[in-house]
Amino acid sequence: MIATCGSARRSLARAFADRDAGPVLLFVEGSAGLGKTHLLRELAELPETPDVARLWWRCGAEGGGPEEDEAWREPTLLLVDDVHRADEDELRRLRRVLAGLEPGSAAAVTYRPEELPVPGMPLGGSAMTYPFRLTVLRDRLAPWDEERVRRAAEEVLGESCTAEAVSALRERTGGVPRAVVDLLAMLREQRPAFTGTAAEVAAAGVPARLAELVLSRTYALSPAHRPLVWAAAVLDGPAARDELIAVAGLGAVPGSDALLRAMESAALAELGEGRYGFAVPLAAAAVRDTVPGPVRQDLHRRAARALGRRQPVAWAAVGEHHRAAGECRGWLRAVEKAAESAASSGRHQEAIALLERTLATPGIPPQARARLAPLLARNAVTGLRSDQTVEVLEQIVRDADLPPAVRGELRLDLGLMLSNQMGRFEEGWRVLEAAAAELREVRSVLAARAMAALVTPYWPGASLDVHRGWLIKASAAADDSGDDAMRTAVLANHVGLAMSWADPEAWDLVERLPVQSTDPACVRQAARGLCNAADSAVWLGFYRRVDGLLAEGRELATRSGAPYTEHSASGTRLLQEFWTGQWLGLAKRCEEFVADTADMPFLSSDAYVVRGLLAVAQGDWGEARSWLSQRGTFGTENLPVPLGATAAGAVIRLTLARQEVADAAEQARAAWTVVAEKGVWPWAAELAPWAVEALARAGDTATAHAMVRDFAQGLGEADAPAARAALSWSRAVLAESEALGEGRPDGLLAAAETYRKAAAAYAELPRPYSQALTTEFAGRCVLAADAAGGGGEAGDGGSDESSFGTAAPAAPAGSAGPVRPPVPACDRAATASAIAELESCAQQFTDLGAVWDATRARALLRTRQPAKKGRPPGRPSHSDQLSPREAEVAQLASSGLTNREIAATLHLSPRTVEQHIAGAMRKTGALSRRDLAHRI
Repeated sequence: MIATCGSARRSLARAFADRDAGPVLLFVEGSAGLGKTHLLRELAELPETPDVARLWWRCGAEGGGPEEDEAWREPTLLLVDDVHRADEDELRRLRRVLAGLEPGSAAAVTYRPEELPVPGMPLGGSAMTYPFRLTVLRDRLAPWDEERVRRAAEEVLGESCTAEAVSALRERTGGVPRAVVDLLAMLREQRPAFTGTAAEVAAAGVPARLAELVLSRTYALSPAHRPLVWAAAVLDGPAARDELIAVAGLGAVPGSDALLRAMESAALAELGEGRYGFAVPLAAAAVRDTVPGPVRQDLHRRAARALGRRQPVAWAAVGEHHRAAGECRGWLRAVEKAAESAASSGRHQEAIALLERTLATPGIPPQARARLAPLLARNAVTGLRSDQTVEVLEQIVRDADLPPAVRGELRLDLGLMLSNQMGRFEEGWRVLEAAAAELREVRSVLAARAMAALVTPYWPGASLDVHRGWLIKASAAADDSGDDAMRTAVLANHVGLAMSWADPEAWDLVERLPVQSTDPACVRQAARGLCNAADSAVWLGFYRRVDGLLAEGRELATRSGAPYTEHSASGTRLLQEFWTGQWLGLAKRCEEFVADTADMPFLSSDAYVVRGLLAVAQGDWGEARSWLSQRGTFGTENLPVPLGATAAGAVIRLTLARQEVADAAEQARAAWTVVAEKGVWPWAAELAPWAVEALARAGDTATAHAMVRDFAQGLGEADAPAARAALSWSRAVLAESEALGEGRPDGLLAAAETYRKAAAAYAELPRPYSQALTTEFAGRCVLAADAAGGGGEAGDGGSDESSFGTAAPAAPAGSAGPVRPPVPACDRAATASAIAELESCAQQFTDLGAVWDATRARALLRTRQPAKKGRPPGRPSHSDQLSPREAEVAQLASSGLTNREIAATLHLSPRTVEQHIAGAMRKTGALSRRDLAHRI
């Protein structure tokens, strides 16, 4: 019986389980390195054969194997290794031994099929007569799949094992276990240490064992036949017979004969129907390195011609062969075609990498640089940049031999990259201005493009009026050019500018974007315009319109091959999800986006800020600082103005919470200056309330009033819902501050009404987190007014602190306390309503996951709610259970807040906080503050 299945090992085990069954012969077929000897060792350790004798027979070794007339009176497992090495005498003896196997015995025979003297006949050319009772099985070993390669790589490389490295290992070794193991050993010993890139795998070289095997097989061929193997090494991949023969420079008949001899010697293998090459792709490098230089150049020259006849043409590979052949002009032409082909199909990163490598090569002729450099710049602006691109372009624009038009175009793209993708706004602005001046004289289309870039208002520095001036120039230049794509580019930037300051005509401009165009260049610009509009809509507060804009913009960007626009749209989506309260899983989405854009951190700046805002609300202030500062990837002063203002507002809020009022005021002045200089006042929305609070608490009420006045005047009648709500919030902060300073309960009630106006505006947007904050602050004012009027009953020992976390204004020396005018009866109802509102917003904070805010709101409630009737005197006993206060303190402590910060949040003394933490750790058995997070 002949079997060809993977269950052969189980069949072998069953042969020993049934002593009355006939003997079993298992052939194990596998090319060099697939693990045949390893399999024999596994068979020798079969758990089902504890009482079976093992006999090893290593073919080709002197004195190997048992005697042919040896009588086996006990069950025996015969393990025959490398039968392809046996000579005829040894094979004759082995055939007799196998024919004489008795019941209860078995044999496993391994061989390399490519080295058998007679293909398909492991026991030699003489047919063996298998006894009727003998079961014959065959097991064919296969290369490792990617999952098995990954497990081996993880064992050796540990944390350096990346998906990129595993894929490269599998591709380079063909999954042959011996080659995988040997190459992993080389990677483990690399200096500097292996970091997990495919380039490092490619540069590691060829393991010595594999190199010796393939070279011994190659040079066993006659000199007349070797060129065919050399051709396969130069082509470095599966190739048709005619291609191999053409590259080798052999005629049809001698070439066919050489291919047969190469396959007989196992130097080459059939990798697919009609395709030939090395069984282990890595082996090609070992052979290629031994080919004499002049011969190798001729092989590459013929390879370039052969690959140029394939359809579609792999221009990058053709270029490499021209380069290796010393044909510079052919190489550069092929590189240009390869980059154009990659760009047209949206593979911008592939084009960028190829062009960077080429332009970094010394001695490139000026004419070629003038053709290739703009191609690199266009791909880099449209796609996702490579770290090297900016450096390459900066070097090229300094080339005095470049034509002025080419230099201007390169300068334009360099300026766009510095601004949009690197966050180097000031430098990018200067480069763009220079490009506009250079191009104005020579190319009106590109001059319009440079001017259009200067219309974009997001960068710090130039004022809104400056951008409007550039819009006039860009529109005129685009009209003069007669280029529809350029007109669309100017329109896309006009949309961004108009939307940013809530121009009443902005939405009409969005409708004018040519989304139905069949011109890919127009479609790319229309996609950018829609995504610009979506981003501006987020900052203005038109959240319900964002989904449609982003969906259409991303679809157009994908269709037209604009990955940068797609990624920027993803950042806008994260901002929208934060403001509209879609917090479930948002932190993880931010972190994944940051990881996906790790080579271009400026693109992920939205994600950094959103992740920081979440950390603030969750009370994880150490993480908040890190995320809001972009984790040091680039200077936060280079953030787009609205994003920088948002991050600054969050940092000011944190600084105030830590009672560092003077520092908060300085931060507020600096951040406000950036927004005021820009003059796009809707962008002050996320900064204004916190900046006004910082200055009011610092005693600089004049500047605080000026901020609110400038904010209101700057907005004018603009339709900017988020900014209008923030303006009400800022006015409420001022009113609360002045009322507290003057001890006027009526002023606090007026401030509460202004806070409620802001809360209602945020509810309309909707922005649940901002709504809850302003609702909490309204309740805070009412409770403060109630306490000032003598109508409040303190709860569990809370302090009588102001809304800003500082002590209430002190009474004159020697007096019994501040004068508290009677509170009208209607304010009792207002107090009850405020308490209900606080309870509601505390729950809303909890539902969002805003741990710090929820804890603060509940703490405020407890300072004012009366004790429940019927409670026994003294504090309740919680035995080994955490009290509500201990649970709140423990939660904040486990998130990283200091005792002082917790005390400011909960209106407690640091000493009381310390006692609560000690009690929580004792009751939960926590070993540290951080350990509390896992215990509570």
